[in-house]
Amino acid sequence: MENDKLSPTSLAFIALTNEYCQLVENCGDHGREGMVEALIKLLPRIYITVTDLEPNLEYLDAFISQALDEASYDVVRDNLSTLMGEDDAYLEVFLDDMKYSDTPIATSISENLADLYQEFYNLVASLRDLNTEEQRQILGMCKENFVEYWGQTLCNVLRALHSLSVANRDYYDNY
Repeated sequence: MENDKLSPTSLAFIALTNEYCQLVENCGDHGREGMVEALIKLLPRIYITVTDLEPNLEYLDAFISQALDEASYDVVRDNLSTLMGEDDAYLEVFLDDMKYSDTPIATSISENLADLYQEFYNLVASLRDLNTEEQRQILGMCKENFVEYWGQTLCNVLRALHSLSVANRDYYDNY
């Protein structure tokens, strides 16, 4: 691999996160069913691609800038919440708090999708205008964030989206 180029996997991951951001920013253009179907296809591709990223343990000096402001995050979350409507909330079983709770803990598809949007938006914004080595460091930090935080969020919301997709159509229509 040449030192002045990112790997094809890195480029694919960046492209997928950018595609996700565009999809979420334009969620109203797809309708709920279209958005759910698009996310069900896109989220696993992001998951697989980030796991294929080459490890980069030299990311300690890297910094993913917080480019997305709170107001923009709120707009994205609110638009997604409106789109998901009454099906936005779902029971979460993978929260640490669940171990100590006697009652179910609910979360929302819109908040999980907005959290992923924030991670990916900040990633794409941070990669701009950096040299290749700095981009590799940022991608290494993003992979670490995946392991520690957003990977579980992605899996959780995908589970909720799958359930919503199956509930909203006759299961045997496609078989």
